[in-house]
Amino acid sequence: MKKSTCADLFIELAQPDKDGFSKKVPVTEFKGKYEKLKLGNGGSWCRKDSSLGKQYNVVRHKCFKKNTISHVELQGFNKNPSQHQISKKVREALLGQSCAVLGISEVEIDHKDGRYDDPAVADIKNQDPKDFQPLSKAVNYAKRQHCKRCRETDLRFDAKILGYQVSQVKGNGKYRGTCVGCYWYDPRAFNGSLEK
Repeated sequence: MKKSTCADLFIELAQPDKDGFSKKVPVTEFKGKYEKLKLGNGGSWCRKDSSLGKQYNVVRHKCFKKNTISHVELQGFNKNPSQHQISKKVREALLGQSCAVLGISEVEIDHKDGRYDDPAVADIKNQDPKDFQPLSKAVNYAKRQHCKRCRETDLRFDAKILGYQVSQVKGNGKYRGTCVGCYWYDPRAFNGSLEK
């Protein structure tokens, strides 16, 4: 008998309609048969790059007081399933590595390029582990926010905010088609270039 994945279990619990929409399922319902759905490490089974996220537009509602996921909902079928996918090969290559910033072992695999616009990196069949990095959930969230701001303003992150003597190690504060040189693109390389 085939083992149920988290995606299968959630679809069974949420019962999406023919258009892929479901009710808001409270995390308190993740018990008994659905115990496997209990959230940990950022709700990996309900992220955009999860198998569920490849099928549906997954919305994770948060409890603002605790900043934790309180409900998960499906809002239609995902018409752009290739967006932000990370191959199994890349995940396996980075498995067991510690966070590039905090050095802790609980990590998520992250695209270094926060614009997600490199066709070579988007091609799941040909992804290279060097274009990804392990980051803790909190660090990945911080990076995502800074990358979003950069996309909106075309102003790159200023590492002096974190106490560094330089803002970027390549390029300057204006985004000109590459993330290389920004602290968030590769914190290890950023620190390594300063040591040299």
